Amino acid sequence: MTAWEKLLSCQMYNDFDDDLFQRRVAAKKLFRAYNRTEDDQTETRQKLMSELFKSVGKNVWIEPDFRCEFGKNISIGDDVYINFGCVILDCAEVSIGANTLIGPNLGIYAPNHAIDAEERIKGGCIAAPVHIGRNVWLGGDVKILGGVNIGDNAIVGTGSIVTKDIPANVIAVGNPCRVLRQITEDDRTDYLKRHEL
Repeated sequence: MTAWEKLLSCQMYNDFDDDLFQRRVAAKKLFRAYNRTEDDQTETRQKLMSELFKSVGKNVWIEPDFRCEFGKNISIGDDVYINFGCVILDCAEVSIGANTLIGPNLGIYAPNHAIDAEERIKGGCIAAPVHIGRNVWLGGDVKILGGVNIGDNAIVGTGSIVTKDIPANVIAVGNPCRVLRQITEDDRTDYLKRHEL
């Protein structure tokens, strides 16, 4: 198996592999081009996102300065907003569900270097997928580690470090991130009625 095939199958791979290096170079060209665009260049941005990501939905807005490792392992649903300074190390599948709001300086880190020092200095890495559900709100400076699933409608508070799964319909905060409470009908305001949405 190639390093890329091992990476995709969540096996230990050589992070220094030349093919992986070239794939990173290609991704950098695309996200750097995206980061140089202006807000009114929506068609150009959509084209660049389509080239960079595995899939991207409609009405996706990513603020510069966005960075990723490969791009080809990232899937983004419709109506997603990603604020400034997002970094996604997509050495495994990373999916972001529709209607998700992402605060500034989000980090998604799918890979993990080898624990053994000798293996690590020789490029040993392994990655695990990250899945973010629909209608999720991730606050600023949230960091998400490989292997994490975040359920639909969940809120993750600012500065949280998410090391384990977060269920749907909860507010979770902290380092390590933990469930604070369920989201209930008591959280609903009359906003929709007042604004006739």
